[in-house]
Amino acid sequence: MTDEPYSRLAAEHLSGDLVQRWTALLRPCARLRQAEAGEQIVAVLGGAPELPAGAAWPEWPGYGPLSFVASVRCAALPRDGLAEEFPQDGTLLFFYFDGQVDEDAFVSVDDPETWAGAQVLYVPANTPVLPADTPPVLEAFPRVELSAETGQSAPDLWLPQARRALLGDTRHWPHPRDTPAELKPFVRAFRQLRTRIDHRIGGHAVPVQGPVEYELANAALGGMHTWGDRLLDQEAKRWVLLAQFGSDSEAKMTWGEEGALYWLIRLADLAAHRFDEARLIVQG
Repeated sequence: MTDEPYSRLAAEHLSGDLVQRWTALLRPCARLRQAEAGEQIVAVLGGAPELPAGAAWPEWPGYGPLSFVASVRCAALPRDGLAEEFPQDGTLLFFYFDGQVDEDAFVSVDDPETWAGAQVLYVPANTPVLPADTPPVLEAFPRVELSAETGQSAPDLWLPQARRALLGDTRHWPHPRDTPAELKPFVRAFRQLRTRIDHRIGGHAVPVQGPVEYELANAALGGMHTWGDRLLDQEAKRWVLLAQFGSDSEAKMTWGEEGALYWLIRLADLAAHRFDEARLIVQG
């Protein structure tokens, strides 16, 4: 792994078995960044997607076509940054209704009627594809080519697995003033480390406004549970990050106020390539 900041964080600010309990939660991820000359192109933001021959451009029925966000070549990603269930080949295409056609319509994980406004298409290897023309009602994002490297990712501290590893069997993080003294330096350093929302595939999400897994779990359970509820904790742990795309000035992508798009999926659906079951969380 090219960078292990969260392991170093634990070694510097935790003691005893807390170090092992924390590092056991860490996951590798494939971090995407703008490619330099000569580097392998692993993913692309914006531009024109290549769709299977004869396939229609994705749209939200009744609202219009979706904007093309990114394509990812699965075989080119570093495998040590991915869950074993992740496709070993083929291409993932990400589309989102970003308001260009109707700025009053928005995708919400709480409303199943809007889910068609965010779609992930999987194109198996060796599928005949053709460059698709962007619908005239949309302005395509500028094309930005990305390379990938393996990085280390950590769960949000509010997630149940992090909370239990650091605090034991408790339903909530305490108020900041009541945080155990031995954890305060770690918590401060953790927040300082997670200041940039990057592009990544797999691993843990870096949220803007609180853990996206909880936001999705709450929607999946009908919004009837509070943080720390056992059922909500269980549901949150079933979802894993498929892809995270932050705002990007080169691609002229701004999600909210410098926010991010997060696609999550259950591991069983990931293994079965049921990408229509992926759900989008938008934070910004």
